[in-house]
Amino acid sequence: MLDRPLAVVDVETTGLSPRYGDRVVEIGLLRVEGASQVTFESFVNPRRLISPRATAVHGITEEMVATAPPFAEVAKRVWQLLDGAVLVGHNVGFDWSFLNAERRYLGLPPLEGPLIDTLVLARRYFAFSRNGLGTIALELGLPERVRHRALADVLTTWEVLKRFLADLRAKGVTALEALLLPSASLPEEDAIPLPPELAEAITGRRRVRLQYVSAHRVETVREVEPLEVMPLGDYLYLRAFCHLRQDERTFRLDRIVAMERPDSPEAEAADLLPGTPSVRVSRPVS
Repeated sequence: MLDRPLAVVDVETTGLSPRYGDRVVEIGLLRVEGASQVTFESFVNPRRLISPRATAVHGITEEMVATAPPFAEVAKRVWQLLDGAVLVGHNVGFDWSFLNAERRYLGLPPLEGPLIDTLVLARRYFAFSRNGLGTIALELGLPERVRHRALADVLTTWEVLKRFLADLRAKGVTALEALLLPSASLPEEDAIPLPPELAEAITGRRRVRLQYVSAHRVETVREVEPLEVMPLGDYLYLRAFCHLRQDERTFRLDRIVAMERPDSPEAEAADLLPGTPSVRVSRPVS
């Protein structure tokens, strides 16, 4: 079924969406080419804050990556291991989107695939109690590894894929095309999913209260009227009318740690995580 190299990949990140400027904090890779297997893992300094929710999942703190290389310094090795290979991952669209964001920062064209997603294969061909990587590994009787760490998840994904391939061969599924992830399943590159509070504020010209961390890590609270989300350089910014300054200001999205409607003080502040609806990026004119 597989007559070309495989590159099994997993990234841990500062948050859930590169469209908010989230970055890679750890990468794990396994390249399988015939009998040859090469692994690579590295912490990555994202040069931005790590969401507390992300740290709660993978356990990686800002102190752990403070002296790590930025992605640009590990990129050459990463691209070598991906070269000519089928990209494999569990929910591989997530990893694919972050790798392409890093390529965009480096001025490189996007990866184009092909891709194999063990999450999609689990849903399409099997019947596990749940389709998370840890549950699948447990129900297949695979060795337990630390979850949500890049190389550990890569090695688990590889073991899961081998089990899947053996089972699919027995069922008569022998074509590589039956394994590949349709390109239509990948995230759109030009649509930014926003939290409902921010999307509603932009479309309805409503105020929101932002909890914002400056470049010097000074935390402030600003009441603003959001106008649009736009990319500037390597980051995404919210352009808004700031009622404190009585003027328009821009706020880097990755530095907005919480938001709430000022007319609903009892509501919990919502972390900036992907949600619906979506709005289009307002791209600067070149």
